[in-house]
Amino acid sequence: MQFLSKTNFDFIAMRKVSWAISAVLIVLGIVALFMIVFGNASLSIDFAGGTEIQGSFANPVEAGTVRSALASAGFADATIQAIQGSTPNLFNVRVKSASGGSESESTVAERLRDALNKGIPGNSFKLDSVQEVGPTIGAELRTQAQIAMAIALVGILVYIWVRFDFRFSVAATVATFHDVLAVLGLMFILQREMSMLILTALMTIAGYTINDKIIVFDRIREHLRVFRKKSDFVTVVNGAINQTLSRTIITSLTVVMASLVILFVCGPVVRDFALALLIGVVVGTYSSIFVAAPILVEWEARRPKRFK
Repeated sequence: MQFLSKTNFDFIAMRKVSWAISAVLIVLGIVALFMIVFGNASLSIDFAGGTEIQGSFANPVEAGTVRSALASAGFADATIQAIQGSTPNLFNVRVKSASGGSESESTVAERLRDALNKGIPGNSFKLDSVQEVGPTIGAELRTQAQIAMAIALVGILVYIWVRFDFRFSVAATVATFHDVLAVLGLMFILQREMSMLILTALMTIAGYTINDKIIVFDRIREHLRVFRKKSDFVTVVNGAINQTLSRTIITSLTVVMASLVILFVCGPVVRDFALALLIGVVVGTYSSIFVAAPILVEWEARRPKRFK
């Protein structure tokens, strides 16, 4: 299937404009990263700590009804999960530390139980267990998340280095890092809560966008073999991007459609994940065209290697 055929856009000529846009995105991402590391961003219970309760209702109830009851009682940020198992109508509810963390977990649990019993009359809620997710665990998760991201980026660098060469690996790693920072910055601007789902989305985006860049790089390498004596490097790179443009757009649109379905149909629990994925696909597609390949062009212009 060809979405666009025989395009001949001069993407490399637009690189200065695109780099100005990317600089803004990267600055936003760095600011967001510092805010998260120092605990000044909106962090979920995974990172900030809080209270987790588990209990069951006497009669069947929808997760949306539970969410509305808790929101009316001041727990709008509660995470609700219906649990399928031997106990019917079982729910897991997690909320961040309230009142600056001054309330004990038992007090928060009592408030949650009262909110559910008052908010859903005629369907009593039985509290089975209470667990505190402390700030120590949150700090550990933040550290592990940073380590996981660093390992992923180093892995990408080594993989592309082995498969192509050092310049390609640096360009792909910089572009992927750009994508992750851009999504992080935009989610921060949108005031979305930073959670494990957002972290999962960032890792997914890194994997998706690196695949997109490898496709473009592979075509550049093919063109270099064929046109080494007939053309210049900019023409080779532009030709490779144009030849993969249709494939890039079709693949991106497919993921965008899947993300939109998750965003609007699958409920609020995975909404931030879908939003991050949606932004990441757009940013990743942009960076494959306007960031990764132009880095190779700039490097080649300063240190010629391909056409010596």
